[in-house]
Amino acid sequence: MGGLLTEVRMSDIGDIADPLSLENQVCFALAVASRSVIGLYRPVLEPMGLTHPQYLVMLALWQRAPLSVKDLSRLLQLEPATLSPLLKRLEAAGLIERRRSRADERSLAVTLTGEGRALREQAEKIPAAIVERLGMDVAELQGLHQALTRVIAAAGGARPG
Repeated sequence: MGGLLTEVRMSDIGDIADPLSLENQVCFALAVASRSVIGLYRPVLEPMGLTHPQYLVMLALWQRAPLSVKDLSRLLQLEPATLSPLLKRLEAAGLIERRRSRADERSLAVTLTGEGRALREQAEKIPAAIVERLGMDVAELQGLHQALTRVIAAAGGARPG
């Protein structure tokens, strides 16, 4: 049965005029869309003193703090080595605190400071500002989000080469 599925997928690709054309690559469209959308966030986040990756950390914490570094890493799908410098900068800015867990000294708990919690009020304006900058319908963006969530799940479950 797997062979038939492969044949169907290969025949679908065969219908594309040039399957190696840059414009036909999903990875290219995703990469350009990602850079473009993140670029729209920059001027909105700068007055708050946040980069886009730091904003993602803050979103997770505003929703679920306190979180262990391990849980935060899993939630954001970032390696701990990538997450650690982000947390250090947010801590230096006075927005978060990292403390050893009382239950497990090996675990670091990340929590918001008062200043970090207060920043949420400013951040509540960001989604509307991004929707406005994109000039797209909210329903269309929600559909895109659902499609991308399926792509993420499919890529996560895909077998490497």
